[in-house]
Amino acid sequence: MGIRRLAGAAVTAAALVVGISGCTAGAPDVDPVVVDVAELQGTTVEVPLNSTLVIVTELSDVDSYTADIDDPAIAEFARGAKTGEVSYRPVLTPKQVGESEVTLSNEDTGSQDVEFTLEVTPIAVG
Repeated sequence: MGIRRLAGAAVTAAALVVGISGCTAGAPDVDPVVVDVAELQGTTVEVPLNSTLVIVTELSDVDSYTADIDDPAIAEFARGAKTGEVSYRPVLTPKQVGESEVTLSNEDTGSQDVEFTLEVTPIAVG
């Protein structure tokens, strides 16, 4: 397959993904809230309903964090992952407006748990 054909296929695929996400989401896309795990302890983090909280960790620890969410109706946790040379950070995805206490634990290091409040706010506009 030629380079032009591959580039055309990539643009088409990207447009399709953007089109589908725009149709199904019903809300404008907003940037994720990105916070370093070292800055979370004892804080309240506001995250719009149509966003996510991305937790920055050391790349070596990206897949060792777990979360206990006091009210699982408020948000869900996706554990970080390593696949080859690519790492995906842990993420909290809001499910409904409200507030919940969250405790992050690092299984590998046994370091002190990180406790914070997640406050999910109404949908943010653009």
